[in-house]
Amino acid sequence: MANYRAGRVKQEILREVNTILSKNIKDPRIKDVTITDVDLTGDLQNATIYYSTLQELASDREKVQLGLEKATGLIRKELGSKLSLYRTPEIEFKRDESIAYGNKIEELIRQIHDEDDAR
Repeated sequence: MANYRAGRVKQEILREVNTILSKNIKDPRIKDVTITDVDLTGDLQNATIYYSTLQELASDREKVQLGLEKATGLIRKELGSKLSLYRTPEIEFKRDESIAYGNKIEELIRQIHDEDDAR
């Protein structure tokens, strides 16, 4: 039963944080951030929020991370008002590397196909 509740809370956090980032946060560093996943502890006290961006440069990714860390308090406050939980989870933002990894794999497959076509 607890896993079901954690899954529902996880989906709710994902939806609400995406809404908060798009409507309430005016920081230009985080305007193109998309929340991709949320990991929530079983006791619903800590949430790791994974995000992706369109920026490829390391300096831009660093700025996005700093912007999200700066907005963490406001995001947590807004989450607390929207979620019906006894205690709002502590949140931490991490960049989702799966999209970049998928792009790298796709590029390797494309290179293999190009080599086969050249033969």
